[in-house]
Amino acid sequence: MTIIEIPAGWPADETTALAVQRELRARLVRDEEGPPAGEGHVTGLDVAYDDERDLVAAAAVVLDARTLEVVEEATAVGRISFPYVPGLLAFREIPTVLAALDSLTADPGLLVCDGYGLAHPRRFGLASHLGVLTGRPSVGVAKNPFAFAYEEPGPARGDTSPLLADGEEVGRAVRTRAGVKPVFVSVGHRVSLAGACAHTLRLTPRYRLPETTRRADSLCRRALKDALGEHASPPGALGDHPGPSGAPGAF
Repeated sequence: MTIIEIPAGWPADETTALAVQRELRARLVRDEEGPPAGEGHVTGLDVAYDDERDLVAAAAVVLDARTLEVVEEATAVGRISFPYVPGLLAFREIPTVLAALDSLTADPGLLVCDGYGLAHPRRFGLASHLGVLTGRPSVGVAKNPFAFAYEEPGPARGDTSPLLADGEEVGRAVRTRAGVKPVFVSVGHRVSLAGACAHTLRLTPRYRLPETTRRADSLCRRALKDALGEHASPPGALGDHPGPSGAPGAF
């Protein structure tokens, strides 16, 4: 399997990465509604890491937004392209994620990331970063709220509550299953928050997590295992974005 190397000129330190993040954030589009939920394609994106071998595997799974059937899937394996720095997680994995996306022949449609968009210390998480780079509408659906404040939404499926940072609504906690812990939805690029929540509910007919995330998570783990030539679960392939110790990252 071809290993995606770190692109020439890719940021190698925090100062450079912050400058790139600021530049890209200026191109963020926040005044579009985005595609209607249940129409076209939606593409789930996820990664699995092996920090010991300096590898990251990315998966892109295109689903029919109406039926949730798989249209196409692609993977890529690359070098981890940046140190673990909270708030700069995107720089660790984006070259490999873009390689997986570029391998698709189907229109990806809406990008659904296992992570955050505007719910980020500088309002530019992974979903926003990928959306701006690709020009595609994107949303982030995360498993955990990290440092953001929120009230528990009501107990019924579809109940929501604001996800707050310094008093600003940067996303919503969305109950996708009655009585089950919510997921945390934020806008990435070219989609409204209401639209992001509507897509999330369409993508969770049976489980807490979107089908896009569930399928991409499984696929990237398999891709990493194949790349390592192992039959046991590789270190760090936990479906979340791990830090150096394997603990979930943030943003």
